[in-house]
Amino acid sequence: MKKYGLIGFPLSHSFSKKYFTEKFAKLHIKDAEYDLYPIEHIKDLQDMLDLHPDLCGLNVTIPHKVNVIKYLDWIEHDAKNAGAVNCIRVVAESPVLASFLGEVGVKGHDFRLEGFNTDIYGFEMSLRPLITDEHESALILGDGGAAKAVRCALDNLGIAATTVIRKPKPGCILYKDLKPYHFKKNKLIINTTPLGTAPNVDECPNIPYEYITKSHLLYDLIYNPEKTLFLKKGEQQGARIKNGYEMLTLQAEKSWEIWNSQTMNL
Repeated sequence: MKKYGLIGFPLSHSFSKKYFTEKFAKLHIKDAEYDLYPIEHIKDLQDMLDLHPDLCGLNVTIPHKVNVIKYLDWIEHDAKNAGAVNCIRVVAESPVLASFLGEVGVKGHDFRLEGFNTDIYGFEMSLRPLITDEHESALILGDGGAAKAVRCALDNLGIAATTVIRKPKPGCILYKDLKPYHFKKNKLIINTTPLGTAPNVDECPNIPYEYITKSHLLYDLIYNPEKTLFLKKGEQQGARIKNGYEMLTLQAEKSWEIWNSQTMNL
């Protein structure tokens, strides 16, 4: 049985488990299963892997997308640039390879952990059909692991981005400092925070929505509810809106492709 799963904390609900369980059933894949592995502290990753030696791949969610990196043996280029990983391929190492890795100074164990960021692919592919010449720059709300993937995708698309946060940090602006010209300049606004996720559907990022126009595109990485308060407020101002469901399906399929690739990256 090939096992896959999701690590994060808490894991009260999971798009990934439902998605892959339905995928396996639809494709009549009987030798695979997808489970949840709640890990409060990322330092417990090794113990979890020891308890489940048949794991072939993992998705990573809040709050471990950044801190998991130091536990990986190899990180794909885009994930390294983003500084966040949401997909891990677990590759069994042959005794010969394990011995070689030890000789060249690479930490050795019975498996090799390879990190990827499929959020970058999912976000970029879902955004591409929506962008126009007006979307030369963007506001990214939040600066967590998902925000890092969004910024990397925007870089790939040639879209400049400014990060909006609550506490001072170099290179970012504060919510309280947002002015009309920020919205005149940035016609693309992406919410990467969890604000508005069910059951807290009455929450939304604290931005001056009155400055949003029909020229704006609001993208929320949240998919539950289908239309967050952030998106509703944007829609009321005439903006186009997009939730994160397509991004999730695209990143899930990319994860599946990665897990089933036999390519070794050294």
